[in-house]
Amino acid sequence: MHFKWNYEPPTSQEQQAAEELGEKLSLSPVLALLLIRRGITTESAAKRFFRPQLADLINPFLMKDMDVAVDRLNDAMGRKERILVYGDYDVDGCTAVALVYKFLRQFYSNIDYYIPDRYDEGYGVSRKGLEYARDTGVKLIIILDCGIKAIDEIAYAKTLGIDFIICDHHVPDDVMPDAFAILNPKRPDDFYPFKHLCGCGVGFKFMQAFAKNNGIPFSRLIPLLDFCAVSIAADIVPVTDENRILAYHGLKQLNQNPSTGLKAIIDICGLNGRELTMSDIVFKIGPRINASGRMENGKESVDLLVEKDFPTALNMAKHINEYNEQRKDIDKQMTEEANQIVARLESQKHRSSIVLYDEGWKKGVIGIVASRLTEIYFRPTVVLTRDGEFATGSARSVTGFDVYSAIKSCRDLLVNFGGHTYAAGLTLRWDDIPEFRHRFQQYVEEHIQPEQTEAILNVDAILDFKDISKRLHNDLKRFSPFGPDNQKPIFCTTGVYDYGTSKVVGREQEHIKLELVDSKSSAVMSGIAFGQSASVRYIKSKRAFDIAYTLEDNVFKRSQVQLQIEDIRPTEEFIVEL
Repeated sequence: MHFKWNYEPPTSQEQQAAEELGEKLSLSPVLALLLIRRGITTESAAKRFFRPQLADLINPFLMKDMDVAVDRLNDAMGRKERILVYGDYDVDGCTAVALVYKFLRQFYSNIDYYIPDRYDEGYGVSRKGLEYARDTGVKLIIILDCGIKAIDEIAYAKTLGIDFIICDHHVPDDVMPDAFAILNPKRPDDFYPFKHLCGCGVGFKFMQAFAKNNGIPFSRLIPLLDFCAVSIAADIVPVTDENRILAYHGLKQLNQNPSTGLKAIIDICGLNGRELTMSDIVFKIGPRINASGRMENGKESVDLLVEKDFPTALNMAKHINEYNEQRKDIDKQMTEEANQIVARLESQKHRSSIVLYDEGWKKGVIGIVASRLTEIYFRPTVVLTRDGEFATGSARSVTGFDVYSAIKSCRDLLVNFGGHTYAAGLTLRWDDIPEFRHRFQQYVEEHIQPEQTEAILNVDAILDFKDISKRLHNDLKRFSPFGPDNQKPIFCTTGVYDYGTSKVVGREQEHIKLELVDSKSSAVMSGIAFGQSASVRYIKSKRAFDIAYTLEDNVFKRSQVQLQIEDIRPTEEFIVEL
């Protein structure tokens, strides 16, 4: 797929501000401009950005109900009540449960954890989970990454004498559950300064407040920050403000001294001996933690994350890796089937959204398939499968479009729904799918902008190869961790040629390994273009072309910088668009 390239040259004011800031920071004007466009315009702000400090974390007691939650937890521990840490079966939920359980287990033994079975119990608080709590004598449930919509279930728990502390980050309804405390920065009456914590982040803030209230040194929380980094990356929340601090120090922990369970996953992924990034979490670590919940039961992932013995953890990680291999096969098959359905639906070409359903699709993989279709067709997508008389599904969105609001507009058709801007889950009656599809499409049609359904590549700066140095690359690394609202910069070089040694590589000959020469400086750069082998004929034609790329370490030659090429196009096209 070729993208539409979007490049905004700096204004004269931006250029001047970048030169002045770059001089103060000993930073190239190109990178200083990236700071300016991130709203970082002073030397002190730049230093805070490059060196996030744990001391700058927000006071957790600014979150609504935090004092109530801490008091209830203290009472439970003082009265030796049994506590259950309950969470969702995805990466965010599993890491949140692992973090809270591991921290509290250091000070209190009458504690257990629970992850509902996706296939047997479904999302969130289940009757089976509440019955387990009742039968094991639980008096307090700390629920993480879900619970904000569990009105009936939490009312039932109250009749059993069980209190709830909700730690969630999903958008609440107008009416919230009658829980003892609700920690959620998105609740309308909460004035916590940062609204974009993930579920694990909310759990961390709860533990931070508990530690502060009980005189426990903050240093006891630092070993758990690797869970925060994993959840922030996997849950695709903005990597800004407080999330940036947590992700920065979490990655540091992940690289220097990861928890035993994560160390085992790193080993299984073949990531030993290299500096781990947010991308490694998104594409390697996160999918493996997710796999047990997608294929069987997410509790296996939490078992691994809290395991202390490395040989045991390694065996558990191998088992979860097998789930991931199974998941990949099913994912590939379902995506192919979904693509065939889209191809058959002639009217779909003119629609602004995609809603697909199939009785035989696996519930645990439909979210991935929705993501794949969104990436392929650049449309908000809902994928549904059958669960008795109901349809259960996942929705994913394109940049800037709120898919949660689109689903909420159909709430009279829904049995249950929840989520946030870019990802949501829903349940409805199977027979209501046609009406839901019509209404969802109508909402998207009325609210989406034309450019949101285009494959747009935002180019941050135009470089010549002579500008690319090891120092530039090292300075660029200081912008990490990358993620939403702090994306890895994409550069462009125009008028490059094949050096004569570029070739197609990969098991299915789908990638291009490139050596390119810049016509302006005669400098040579190596690069890799994943999944773009269709462009090799043009590259070999000895004609000039433009490339959009990110800068990466060469995995095989660590001292070298490599281009990871996002798109290739004939030089004339980009000149016309400029």
